[in-house]
Amino acid sequence: MTAIISEQTYICDRHPRGIVLVVDDNPANLQVLSSFLDESNFEVWAVRSGEKALQKLNSDNLPDLILLDVMMPGMDGFETCQHLKNDPRSEDIPIIFMTALSETDDKVKGLRLGAVDYITKPFQHEEVLVRIEHHLQLRNLTKTLIAQNTELQKTQTQLIQAEKVATLGQLAAGIAHEVNNPINFIAGNLNFLEQYVQEIIDLLELYQKHLTEPPNEIKTAIEKSNLSFLLNDISKIIQSMQLGTNRVTEIVSSLNKFSRHSEAGKKLANLHEGIENTLLILGHRLKANAHRDTILIIKEYGNLPLVDCYPGEINQVFMNLICNAIDAIEESQKNQKFPETSNNPGVIRITTELKGEKVILKIADNGLGISEAEKTKIFDAFYTTKPVGKGTGLGLSIAYQIVVNNHHGKLYYQSKLGEGLEFIIELPI
Repeated sequence: MTAIISEQTYICDRHPRGIVLVVDDNPANLQVLSSFLDESNFEVWAVRSGEKALQKLNSDNLPDLILLDVMMPGMDGFETCQHLKNDPRSEDIPIIFMTALSETDDKVKGLRLGAVDYITKPFQHEEVLVRIEHHLQLRNLTKTLIAQNTELQKTQTQLIQAEKVATLGQLAAGIAHEVNNPINFIAGNLNFLEQYVQEIIDLLELYQKHLTEPPNEIKTAIEKSNLSFLLNDISKIIQSMQLGTNRVTEIVSSLNKFSRHSEAGKKLANLHEGIENTLLILGHRLKANAHRDTILIIKEYGNLPLVDCYPGEINQVFMNLICNAIDAIEESQKNQKFPETSNNPGVIRITTELKGEKVILKIADNGLGISEAEKTKIFDAFYTTKPVGKGTGLGLSIAYQIVVNNHHGKLYYQSKLGEGLEFIIELPI
């Protein structure tokens, strides 16, 4: 057994119980602690100054616990501890001070800086081992609790969102059902109305043909009402009403298809149909308004087979991602004047393709994109960059749960700050 007492890592050849960084300017102390901890099956990193300890922590691998001498030349233990606790990468690593000092003020100072314990020199091996094991156990328990709490929060988020989606689906289905009956009644009557009006127009034209010189009272009435304009415009009005009722019928149909999340089990679904239904429902958000021009939708659809999935859930993913793209475009244009947005309109590009045994769907926008700091949090529950009242931070988290957990697919993104954001969905056929 050997211990390397330079600024190198001592690695034991047995399965370690954890990594301990020992910081002490005394080579004899380093040798004693390294040998003892090695015999106790720990991996030991040994350095002789606070500066070297901070350099050691610049690597990707981090120790599980730090034994830190208080009295060292240059950067002492207190200053080293302060640096460690100010670094997000090392702030949670337990630090045990090693000192011959017995003054209460020194111990209080160290504990206030973030140390978890003290051991005094000369070392008692059994005491050192018990304290290390105790704090490693506490740290592992804390990690486990944090992981379980995170998982519990995700589960709770899923349950809350599932209930919201179920309620929304029931509401959409109910509205669709209630609207469907009267709109069918109106659409049916419009057909008869158009037929009756046409018959009246034909009859009037017949009167005009055979009664070329009507009484002055009828002539005056025709001129006053501009009969030719009325007859021409009434047909246009009926056609416009028919287009309106057809539009409402399409929206009702889309609501019915969109709310199919209540269906039990997976079903073969046409993903293009799901995208089209979602775009139809979001049509009002894509239109031009007082602040910006129309958001353009560019569709590049490949030849996709039917996909075995939960159609309602996948529609929810489309809804969340497209809404996110619209929000990103609106945020990027909020300080621009209308002519600027007209020259550089918002664009959402939707691309689909078949690749082997999976389908790839991409939804990209030309908004502001996201920063490096946001990239690690984008799928976290309740995380949002939107103003208060604008977003809940649930949309992308739920989309991730649906694609990855419920469909065993992938959901990831590509983005450069200032150049927009592209979400990629991969679903197995």
